[in-house]
Amino acid sequence: MARRKSRKAKPERATPLASPPVALRPPTPPVVASAPSTVVAVASPPVPVLEPAPVPTPRALPARPLSGAVLHAASGRRALGGFFLSGLLFSLLGSFLPSWGYHLRSDYLTVGLYFLFLNFGVYVAFHFTQWLLPRRGVRFVLALGSALAVASLIYLASVSGPVPPSLRMAGLFGVGLSAAMVNTAIFHAITPMYQHDPASTINLAGIFFGLGCLATSVLVAGTFNTYTAEAILLIVACIPLFYFLAWLRAGKSPAPPVADFPSLRVAMRDFRSPGAILFTLLLFFQFGNEWAIAGWLPLFVVQRLGASPSTGIALLACYFAALLVGRIVAQALLRRIKHSRLLLFSVLGAFFGCLLLSLTATIEGAFVAIVLLGGGFAAIYPLTAESIEHRFRSYHPGFYNGIFSLGLTGALLAPTTLGLAAQYWGIGSIMWLPLFGSIAVFALVLAIWLEARLTRS
Repeated sequence: MARRKSRKAKPERATPLASPPVALRPPTPPVVASAPSTVVAVASPPVPVLEPAPVPTPRALPARPLSGAVLHAASGRRALGGFFLSGLLFSLLGSFLPSWGYHLRSDYLTVGLYFLFLNFGVYVAFHFTQWLLPRRGVRFVLALGSALAVASLIYLASVSGPVPPSLRMAGLFGVGLSAAMVNTAIFHAITPMYQHDPASTINLAGIFFGLGCLATSVLVAGTFNTYTAEAILLIVACIPLFYFLAWLRAGKSPAPPVADFPSLRVAMRDFRSPGAILFTLLLFFQFGNEWAIAGWLPLFVVQRLGASPSTGIALLACYFAALLVGRIVAQALLRRIKHSRLLLFSVLGAFFGCLLLSLTATIEGAFVAIVLLGGGFAAIYPLTAESIEHRFRSYHPGFYNGIFSLGLTGALLAPTTLGLAAQYWGIGSIMWLPLFGSIAVFALVLAIWLEARLTRS
């Protein structure tokens, strides 16, 4: 009987709880039940008591800061069209010099100073825009650059009459400032496109830039005999005004945070690399070659061959068209022809084009020389863009814009130097600079190819 009573004295097992998920409580010490002296009943091993586990509350993730350094891909593609405005502004002076009467007088030193002040604007814009972009954003800089372009063109229209040349230099400074501001902001806007396909992005930028240059020369050539210089400048000012209104209506872009890009130390380390130095030198000489022709071709054709000003500007339009078409054709030929052979044809075409243009005495000969020049210069940029596709993958807009700005500096220093050369040795000497520049570009492209092969290996 006592044994049966002890069995009844055993505690019952606790039943587990239903869902939600459970957690174990630490086991309690054993409990010994007292009984008569003859029989001792020991309690069964304790069962852990189960309790509901606390349900974790979802933690709010910190908000990811908006990347204002770039726009999204669609906005980047739209901003890429801003290179059209940049090309229009940079090519304005070369197309517009006959409208100010410089085809009638040999004031070459003043023409060189015009290009120098345009270059000053590019230099100031490079530093000013780097300070402004993190504070106000891409959209603001694009709109401000377009507004400055409108104001500068209106000012140049007001001083297009018989005024001292020094008054025009302030307006040209403003044109260079506005064009470089637009350039810098676009380099920030196209970051997603560049990171996806560097070579195609560079070529598209060059095509839009070339279209802007072509539009300027066609517009000035078509209106030269119809409108005054003031009216032509006001017509040109309508294009940056359209861009200003378009970017005001675009979605607001926040200020670009510095954290989205490599640090200044990384950028400077990249700039000290052989590939970056060679690419910068190539742009410096290649842009100098192209813009030595673009800045002085109308004056050269008018004063050397006796052509009319409208014909000289029309030949400049042919030169920009040859550059544009040649760049597109060269891009299509990159996969079908050996690169070294294409480079050789390009350098020979540019060399013989300069030589023929310096020796010709007819408009027809000048046209053939211009086509050779444009086709020769055109292939250099796609060849280089493809060879550096594996370089600069950690895209820094300020770093790449610095390289491009140095190239533009060479583009505008070349016609400045030609102003001094033409002042002392005559207008015929301006063709010798791009002649030797083509040889320098040939050597630099070979060096870039060698560096790219060594880097990949």
